[in-house]
Amino acid sequence: TCGNDLSAREWQRASTQWLCGKTFDGFGPIGPYAVDYESLPKDGMAISCRVNGELRQNSHTSDLIFDANAIVDYLMPRIPLKAGDIIFTGTPSGVMMGYPADRKNWLKPGDTVEVTIEGIGTLKNTLI
Repeated sequence: TCGNDLSAREWQRASTQWLCGKTFDGFGPIGPYAVDYESLPKDGMAISCRVNGELRQNSHTSDLIFDANAIVDYLMPRIPLKAGDIIFTGTPSGVMMGYPADRKNWLKPGDTVEVTIEGIGTLKNTLI
């Protein structure tokens, strides 16, 4: 499925760890629907993110540092995974935190974010 791994950077910067900036109500929306792993193409899928129609991220799932199987293998002895659990696998390049200060255009209320994965669909949210 598509996921929007939102972060409250001000909370992340104020803490020694990143969890606080990722756990607010409404963070981590997923959709528009889930497909089973076996039905996905083995050579991966295009993935992109647009903010207010502007392309911000454009990559391919084959560019993941660790594939889905490696991530699950790593987590299984550490976290009790159950059917229906969601694992965010990371984000393609293009996150605002990596931009130079003069080019940072942070998300704000009213912005529409669209995450698209080829063959799955588009998750579209408007920030409140």
